[in-house]
Amino acid sequence: MADKKAKVLLCEDDPNLGSVLKNYLELNDYDVTLERDGRLGLAAFQRESYDLCMLDVMMPNMDGFTLAEEIRDINPDVPLFFLSAKTMKEDIIQGYKLGADDYITKPFDSEVLLHKIKAILKRNEELNRESENREFDMASYHFNPKLRELSHSGQTQTLSPKENELLKMLCEHLNDLLPREQALKRIWGSDTYFNGRSMDVYIAKLRKYLKDDTNIEIVNIHGNGFRLVVREVPA
Repeated sequence: MADKKAKVLLCEDDPNLGSVLKNYLELNDYDVTLERDGRLGLAAFQRESYDLCMLDVMMPNMDGFTLAEEIRDINPDVPLFFLSAKTMKEDIIQGYKLGADDYITKPFDSEVLLHKIKAILKRNEELNRESENREFDMASYHFNPKLRELSHSGQTQTLSPKENELLKMLCEHLNDLLPREQALKRIWGSDTYFNGRSMDVYIAKLRKYLKDDTNIEIVNIHGNGFRLVVREVPA
């Protein structure tokens, strides 16, 4: 079976550069969605998942830096490239502060860009593989996200996809704050009032599943999010 094409979100308001770059990447076996401004780019990212985002910094309706912040709220791990004619040190630093994997100044060599994309996607694939196979021990509980199984005292609870993803995010932020907005955007797609109420129901379910060990607690940090607290069991 042929390898699945990597999906790239390209946001570029210059129609000539956008079309040329889209065609070049498609010739090199990438699945490319081209959007002409930041707002359309955000809508595309909210509709489906991408393996890499390439954002022009100066765009109408929503600039690339603002779009990057929105994307990072939904998925903190997706690789981000900025494409920009702005070569000021301050702009480049701002790009990296927003979590960019690369800041590419125009004009650029398309072949070099292609090699950078391949390198980043290969790195991310390896990290994702490690993440997929990661399991968690929480006091007397064992959690296997890949199988969606939470085990305790010889009993195994199979979690729903949303329960599984929410517990995985809590485990990844173990003893630290999981921002409410981040969880809502990644799992539910947006941080609306009704999605917030839905997440509260799922938190209540997870608390019920974890109730048999007093060393584990999901703490509500009012107005900010949740913390999965696992206390050390005395030897």
